[in-house]
Amino acid sequence: MGAFGYFVILFLGVLGLVGSVHGDLEMNFYAKSCPRAEKIVLDFVNKHIPNAPSLAAALIRMHFHDCFVRGCDGSILLNFTSSTGNQTEKLAPPNLTVRGYDFIDRVKSLLEAECPGIVSCADIIALVARDSIVVTGGPFWRVPTGRRDGRISNLSEALANLAGPTNNFSTLQTKFANKGLDLKDLVLLSGAHSIGISHCSSFSNRLYNFSGVGDQDPALDSEYAANLKAKKCKLPNDNTTIVEMDPGSFRTFDLSYYTLLLKRRGLFQSDAALTTSSTTKTYITQLLQGSLKDFFAEFATSMEKMGRVDVETGSSGEIRKQCAVVNS
Repeated sequence: MGAFGYFVILFLGVLGLVGSVHGDLEMNFYAKSCPRAEKIVLDFVNKHIPNAPSLAAALIRMHFHDCFVRGCDGSILLNFTSSTGNQTEKLAPPNLTVRGYDFIDRVKSLLEAECPGIVSCADIIALVARDSIVVTGGPFWRVPTGRRDGRISNLSEALANLAGPTNNFSTLQTKFANKGLDLKDLVLLSGAHSIGISHCSSFSNRLYNFSGVGDQDPALDSEYAANLKAKKCKLPNDNTTIVEMDPGSFRTFDLSYYTLLLKRRGLFQSDAALTTSSTTKTYITQLLQGSLKDFFAEFATSMEKMGRVDVETGSSGEIRKQCAVVNS
């Protein structure tokens, strides 16, 4: 064999090495290593989420918050310990209201009993989020698997990367673009606000002190604001009262969230921000002119795109034995 032949073999070997380090997500990644994995997840979701439908919104929010910090690597699940050396994402203010950690741990324990050390916590979050939305009547999307679990989790990175309820349009655009997501993805993924609840503290500045002089946000419908003040967030410093994000329809994954946006009744500044750009406002109008089926299909595309953000695959990261701590 000539030098060229050796070069080709060497080159292909390097490619193979690169592939094993980076790999890629694939449908039914666990088909051989843990054939029942996805069914175990689905069965658990189907058994428990119908009894606690608000958890579906919490779990898709967890998936968002995981993917926006270091990619979809399960880093949101890590507890602060002496070995982490720093405060973890979980302790960042935007994540203090994230729920569902116990749900993920229970799924993980079932999977560990079935096939120890095989299914990542990162994949569990992605699968649970999808299955929870489907069982509550929302859209289905493909979840390719093969994510590995990250070993690093930083509170400061969560603060820097997560989109927040007070973000304006340019901040949202930048934070989404940093993850390879465009304005259409921003509009579609915000549609998850069609379900779930919020605390008054996430938007009370819009009611009581928008620009620091005891004023109300002029971008918020005055009748809606008056109603919120009278019936929900009666005090500026209310941290406990919860409010439906899509009043009258907060358990149904539908288009009414977008209808409310155009009526200036989006709960967060970040919701209202979607109507301040002609591009995003056009997307909203187009969604409302289309069918629910169209919205579901487009939402599914954006969710699959988000689920691929900065994933660790191949031999990167690890498969955690327990989702809250890195392997020792």
